[in-house]
Formats: sequence, structure tokens, C-alpha cells
Amino acid sequence: MNRSYLSLTIAATLAVSAGAGAAAGPALDAVKAGTYKVESYHTQVGFSLSHFGFTNYSGLFSGATGSLRLDPVHPAASKLDVTIPVDSIVTTVPKLTDELKGDKWFDVAKFPQATFTSTTVTLGSGGEATIAGNLTLHGVTKPVVLHAHLVGAGVNPLDKMYTVGFQASGTIKRSDFGVSLYAPALGDEVELSIAGAFELQG
Repeated sequence: MNRSYLSLTIAATLAVSAGAGAAAGPALDAVKAGTYKVESYHTQVGFSLSHFGFTNYSGLFSGATGSLRLDPVHPAASKLDVTIPVDSIVTTVPKLTDELKGDKWFDVAKFPQATFTSTTVTLGSGGEATIAGNLTLHGVTKPVVLHAHLVGAGVNPLDKMYTVGFQASGTIKRSDFGVSLYAPALGDEVELSIAGAFELQG
């Protein structure tokens, strides 16, 4: 994999910190409505958690697939479905990456995919959106809320596809999904940092 790793994601989809004073982004009502496909190469799902209170340690998932039905005029009709191959996980330590794939952690042989399916999409001012949905990870499904904002939209100059991109953030407890080894000493709360790129179909 390259730097287009997905950095648990779901970067999702949609890291942005909802920092005070951030510059206003483009407006969602200027984006084309329609059905979009996840652009896997530039979609990333990152995660970060406390390493015994000493540092925040991060990793990345890649290879997401899925679809986005986007209707800026009628946001309730919008829908996001994303699937992430869990064995795409990568950290800066190869040994740790292999351990995380094992049965004490994500158990990718038994649970090869994570999915996120939205239940409601609420648009705020400018390019902000709140996406509530269900995350299935490690065989467990729990509700998750993502706070997203539009980064940009337009024709990609390389492949000539109309593309829309979002950044999103969210927080989950890994123990809720049965990934609880060393918790809570090794951070139970996991910050998600998600970059989502989508290409308009048809």
C-alpha cells in the first residue's frame, strides 16, 4: 500500500477536528446530487488512541468501497454505505500490524470487513453535516455519529470524473466492539479521522 492508506477511517467517509475558528468551506447546496461511488485510492480511515497515557498512537485502514447517495436539497434522502477490509490495517511497526490482524485484536480471518451504513444525514450551515449510522466491526454493530464537512467538489483534472470530498471525525469505544485487550490502560476511546472521496456515477 502507499500513502493512500485508509489512516476505526469509517477515515468516514468523511480527520477533521471541529476546531473553533476554522475557515468556512464550500456550500453543500452547490454540489451535484446523484449516486456516487467511493474513490478507494483517496479515501482513508485513520484511528488514534492513547498508548498507556504516554503518547497517542495512530494507524490506518485502506481499500474502502461503497456508495453515497447525495441530495443536498433533501438531505434526509442522502445515504452512505461503506465497506472497509480490516486486513488493510497498517501501522509504522510491521510486527504490531500483524498482531492487530490476529485473534486477540481484530481477528481478520473471522471478521474480514467493517461496514458503516448511515441512518440519518443532517446538514448544517455551509458544508457541515452530521451523519448518524451503524458501524459493524469485529462482528458487533453499534450506532456511531460522524461530524463531516465538505472539502471540495468538481471535476478531477486527471480522470475527468466529477468528484466530491469530505473530511469527518468521530469517537468510538473499542471495547464496545469486543476489541478490549489491555483496555482501559491502553486507550479504550478511539478517535476516527476519515477522508472520503466519491465519484459521481452516470
